[in-house]
Amino acid sequence: MYNIGIIDKINLKGLEILKKNNKFTYELITDLSKKNLLKKLPEFDGITLRRGKVDSEVLKNCKKLKVISRHGVGYDNVDINFLKKNDIKLLVTDASTSTSPAEHIMFMILSIYKGINMFDDIVRKGEFAKAIHLDINENFELYKKDILIVGFGRIGRKLIKKCLGFDLKVSVFDPYVDDKTIRSFGGIKVSNFNDAIKKTDILSLSVPKNDETYNLITKTEMKLMKKNSIIINASRGGIINEEDLNNALNDKTIFFAGIDVFEHEPPNENNPLLANKRVLLSPHAATFTKECLENMSIETVTNLIDFFEKKIDKSKIVKL
Repeated sequence: MYNIGIIDKINLKGLEILKKNNKFTYELITDLSKKNLLKKLPEFDGITLRRGKVDSEVLKNCKKLKVISRHGVGYDNVDINFLKKNDIKLLVTDASTSTSPAEHIMFMILSIYKGINMFDDIVRKGEFAKAIHLDINENFELYKKDILIVGFGRIGRKLIKKCLGFDLKVSVFDPYVDDKTIRSFGGIKVSNFNDAIKKTDILSLSVPKNDETYNLITKTEMKLMKKNSIIINASRGGIINEEDLNNALNDKTIFFAGIDVFEHEPPNENNPLLANKRVLLSPHAATFTKECLENMSIETVTNLIDFFEKKIDKSKIVKL
């Protein structure tokens, strides 16, 4: 029998699968402090991981641990070098985590382009007729605007379909995806990132956080962009330099931003973006839909069971 640690709450549908399988026992761990993880994780043969940081100090005492099943696709909260050295497998939910983030990106784009709450506020204040007299300078059409999708994995490929539905002109920057593949989805591959952002109206980031992407967008890149451009980051914090972004919004180097992720989560109270009215914020919640959370929970647990039953799909195993 395998003992499984459920690190942080997940949707009950996944737990129900574990309950029905007599090869497994499990314990839910909601205290994600390092002290508690050091104490509890050595008990488990496998863990699911949502929030919580599992570094080498925590892992070195986990002599029984064979696999970590991520509730998601990012793994910057795991010491992957330790996993590689100790042959601990890392699994991701690659089938259930693309639709909701792509929709969330479109929600942010539409909210910014259509002046979120502007007209709603007028109606609620009894100022219905005021709309006809407004100087509309911050409500825009998406039609024929240029969007640059950075990163053309699962989310990028879902997003491009939605962009084309709004008649956006789509370019894609991803050095690891060939031109033929991008064109098959209706996009144009660009090779020079700095040249591409100069003509971009909307910049959407869908990349993992690593040495290549950390601080990918700083004041240098933002100064190349149009003054009416917007940036959407629903991937990982740290890809945009937050101080530079705040300054660029304040001095109107760029027009607006939509930020779902922060370098430190939750963000520090003194993070200037929290008070900036030129940015639309959400709490790392691009996957927070009923369907996505249910499906991620099921996939997270199913991946773990499949691993122990030696029938795991190789596409679910991260190449460390």
